Amino acid sequence: MDLSFDWDTLKPWLIGLWVLYMPVMAAWIIMKKREPIATLSWVLSLAALPWVGLLIYHFLGPQRIVRQQRRRSMSRRSLEPVLPGDLVTSDDCATVSHLAQTITHFAPSSAVDVKLLVGGEATYAALHEAITGAKHHLHLEYYIFEPDQTGTPLRDALVTKAREGVRVRLLLDAVGSAKLSKSFLAPLVDAGVEVSWFHPVKLRWIWRPRINLRNHRKIVVVDGCVAFTGGINITDEENEAVNPKAFHDLHLRLEGSIVRWLQLAFLEDWHYATGTALRDEKLWPEPREGTMLAHALPSGPDSVWESIHRVKVEAIHQADKRVWLVTPYFVPGEAARMALTSAAMRGLDVRVVVPARSDSILVSAAARSYYDELLASGVRVFEYQPRMLHSKALLVDDDTCVVGSANFDHRSFRLNFELSLLLHDRDLARDLEQEMLATLAQCREVKSDDPPPPFLRRLADNAARLLSPVL
Repeated sequence: MDLSFDWDTLKPWLIGLWVLYMPVMAAWIIMKKREPIATLSWVLSLAALPWVGLLIYHFLGPQRIVRQQRRRSMSRRSLEPVLPGDLVTSDDCATVSHLAQTITHFAPSSAVDVKLLVGGEATYAALHEAITGAKHHLHLEYYIFEPDQTGTPLRDALVTKAREGVRVRLLLDAVGSAKLSKSFLAPLVDAGVEVSWFHPVKLRWIWRPRINLRNHRKIVVVDGCVAFTGGINITDEENEAVNPKAFHDLHLRLEGSIVRWLQLAFLEDWHYATGTALRDEKLWPEPREGTMLAHALPSGPDSVWESIHRVKVEAIHQADKRVWLVTPYFVPGEAARMALTSAAMRGLDVRVVVPARSDSILVSAAARSYYDELLASGVRVFEYQPRMLHSKALLVDDDTCVVGSANFDHRSFRLNFELSLLLHDRDLARDLEQEMLATLAQCREVKSDDPPPPFLRRLADNAARLLSPVL
């Protein structure tokens, strides 16, 4: 039996299939109305690698899930009746906060007490203290929760509180926390802790998988009175007490009416993940009013407005004195690049701090490709030397801070579910300034007259830049 292929006969059929396939796929991608360069990149990828490109797009391509948007709307409607009214009207807010309210529909609020927590060791200590004092409920939402020397004591603390009668709910990202086994979670379940997963892998989602849409938020709410958020996960990788090479990162401990908006963000995510709307009035205790303007900024692929991206860009445009940005992943879009470079050319003190050695070689290479443009405009670029820099913070002038889970890249702005806080307060800004100065003291400043890297390094960096829209 002759099993050889007659390529001369097969070739016209393959060409014909390609001719039919490409217009359909190109039209599908074009109708998504993404940035022209991203759209063109995907079209060319599908043309050059018809089947491989299709699989990559299927699993990793941009997604806006209509069902997801509807589910979010249902969550908001089901929770709003028990959410107390706005405490600070938009008329009392800065321009940036007004923009934030328009995009997110989260009202500006206030904080009584905000503590900037530097590093995992300080964060975990404050977190354990707050958990120990819980009386009614504990809500925790994390991207990464690992069964290590950091995660195990926290699990045990939650088990203890659940056995005391505290309602404990734990929402975990199915990819970020994939190391958790059933045996590790068993004590939680046995104690009555409600554990749920965000976007777990399911066979019914195989047609349009959600593996690329992750919940990168870190939220803890204790009795509706105290909240934590920022960039620190539950892992030894961020705990200096057990790991001398732990990531350098920031977190926030908050009290005041801002806590109710972090509560709402958690409850929306819980409703979306579980289908259960929690309506206990004890979730909304009477808040303490403060003088610090605080605004929660949720963002994700369920909205086209990229709230954190827009707020950061607008804050940079509104700056009068300085713009200091610290981020582990720096892959800016055109709007963000223009904001930073324009601020520098207006004479402002603009600094960008990134890690010298990142845990993502590809993202770091893409970031280096932007150095020339930044330096030419007057932006100062610094590379943090000691270890992985994982802090995500923006300081504008002497009173405006943005701190949270979002990196300064396309993935955080468009694909991940993120949460940051916009905070207006001179004392907090001063604390953040001191932390940034301590970080800058351990950096090497990149100079425009530094010896150029080898050609192959520059070529690799510029090639990585081509992938910026999908990083």
